[in-house]
Amino acid sequence: MSREPERRPPSEFRPHRVVVLALDGLLPFELGIPHRIFGRPKDARGRHLYEVVTCSIRPPGPVRTDADFAIQVEHGPEALATADTVIIPASYELGPVFEEGVLTDELATALALVRPGTRLASICTGVYVLAAAGMLDGRPATTHWADAERFQRLFPRIKVDADVLFIDDGDVLTSAGVAAGIDLCLHMVRRDHGTAIATEVARRTVVPPHRDGGQAQYIHRPVPDPQQSSTTTARAWALGRLDEPIQLRDMADQEAMSVRTFTRRFREEVGVSPGQWLTQQRVERARHLLESTDLSVDQVAGAAGFGTAQSMRQHLQAALGVTPTSYRRTFRAAGKADGQVAGRA
Repeated sequence: MSREPERRPPSEFRPHRVVVLALDGLLPFELGIPHRIFGRPKDARGRHLYEVVTCSIRPPGPVRTDADFAIQVEHGPEALATADTVIIPASYELGPVFEEGVLTDELATALALVRPGTRLASICTGVYVLAAAGMLDGRPATTHWADAERFQRLFPRIKVDADVLFIDDGDVLTSAGVAAGIDLCLHMVRRDHGTAIATEVARRTVVPPHRDGGQAQYIHRPVPDPQQSSTTTARAWALGRLDEPIQLRDMADQEAMSVRTFTRRFREEVGVSPGQWLTQQRVERARHLLESTDLSVDQVAGAAGFGTAQSMRQHLQAALGVTPTSYRRTFRAAGKADGQVAGRA
């Protein structure tokens, strides 16, 4: 689930500063995600688009992890005051934040340094910190599916959705556990700089370039054995002809399955229905064409398989919260400015 606001072009270049808050009991894998994803993007002049800094809520020093080692953090809480985006990865030692839904004095003091308007994001149980700080009241949020029920009981004013990978609510974004943090960070890069740059980051990181936020966190049925029939051929076939009408029957025929069997198998493997998946791929194709070509909106709609500009407009509005024209204006302008990023997204 995502909402993509308009971005204002900056007057001069400076990298967007991402500050990652390292709390005791953190998961090293999730701590490394923002550095890996945001450390890659560069503009046409080879300048890094983001600056990534790690801080703790105490003066510089060691921070415990859930593994058999600690990490040495070079920045204290004052770094939070310099952030354009703050990311809070998961921790297994949140104490009263996790047990009672209240911040410790030390954590509250640190979070008070975050400037108004700063973009906030959490990975997995990092969402408890945002919730305890009152930053999610009345808003949608997600976390790891195994924690969602407890999280909802502790914070009844939050609209918890346990079935999605991440939620973009404008200035506050939350994600499910572990790999969903990668999806969230790639989504923020895509939101800031467009599909081409996010796809290049994903390619270098060797991960899928896009998993829609509304995709299911987990699959109820076991994934079929690789030696059994899958839907891989059908998906490749569909991606090669997104500009053409594609019926469910056509996709099922590629795997020699009945429509019913194909639909069930597709959900088991991908986590969404074939129709939802097709729409996601067409939105991604439209985004790429709007960013990288001078095709008219009508031509982009045809090439992406939406048929009409009105149909594409409705789908982009639902997926991104912007019209095709607004989307193109934002990212083509950003490209002409050599990929400069505003201080705040």
